[in-house]
Amino acid sequence: MVAVKAHQAQSFLRPPGPRQSAILFYGTDAGLVAERARALATLIAQREDPHGEIIRLDDADLDTDPERLAVELQTVPMFGGTKIVRATTGRRIGTTAIKPLLDEDKLASTLIVEAGNLRPNDSLRSLFEKSSKAAAVACYPDEARDLESLISQTLKSYGLTIDPEARDLLLARVGADRALSRGEIEKLALYAKGKTQIDAGDIDAIVGDASELTIDKVVSAAASGDSARAVSEFARALTSGPDAQVIILALQRYIHRLHRIRCELDAGRSFEEVLRNFRPPIHFKQKDTIARQIRTWSSARLAEAVRRAGRAAKSARLSGTLQEAITEQLLLDLATAARAGQR
Repeated sequence: MVAVKAHQAQSFLRPPGPRQSAILFYGTDAGLVAERARALATLIAQREDPHGEIIRLDDADLDTDPERLAVELQTVPMFGGTKIVRATTGRRIGTTAIKPLLDEDKLASTLIVEAGNLRPNDSLRSLFEKSSKAAAVACYPDEARDLESLISQTLKSYGLTIDPEARDLLLARVGADRALSRGEIEKLALYAKGKTQIDAGDIDAIVGDASELTIDKVVSAAASGDSARAVSEFARALTSGPDAQVIILALQRYIHRLHRIRCELDAGRSFEEVLRNFRPPIHFKQKDTIARQIRTWSSARLAEAVRRAGRAAKSARLSGTLQEAITEQLLLDLATAARAGQR
């Protein structure tokens, strides 16, 4: 029985890697789920001689061949080495398909499953946490220390350092999704090519764009309970560049931040104390708005909002043609929850 908490994930995945035959990565940070799944698959493949084979499967593969997952996991590679199957959950890949393979010990290959946010009582999460042959690894938005490490490691690979002011500014603009955060940091490094140290001017110039202010308006309106303005600003945001999934990620980051603040307040700390020590820091222009919002949200309602945003993010990834409708519904749901708190 292995249930790996978010803060334990890095040590759990250190070389030579876990020995369980099935690993589930789940959580609200889709980029981190994918990054860890990819890193583990590569680690397991390279620890064998000859190197193992990595196979990717999703619902589309099983639509044409329903038995593909079971066949791949029960077949020994012809030329030696190990086989690693990376599977993304969906209509066909879930508890029903995986449970018989784990229960009957039929895995001849390593199974790595990528999922969205799963509740503690979710059948797939329970299956991996309770099986002696499996493990479940939580992947949630990076805390400040994780982001600082990501920033330092990424910039170091480009021969760059960053001054304290610029670091705080960068921390405030990344964090909802590991893949997006890494992309922004790498974009910054390329922009600063030829320099040795990044300053605040570099952050303002390249991290985030003109659409960022519009996205902030969408997120703030929903969290404040103004559904009409949230939908209106959402429509305006779509015309300025970002797609619906980017806005969902911004919502996830914002709600997650409110939840952290609410939990600190519930623990007896003052609002000013929480904001003074909060990392990444809250922009001074947002403090009054957040102060109004936090009074209307309970920690339980915010926890549910985080889960709801995670489900919306997964649905948007799996149904690209419906992502705008999914995002709009999420905005309406969050605004309704905010108004309930106001009453």
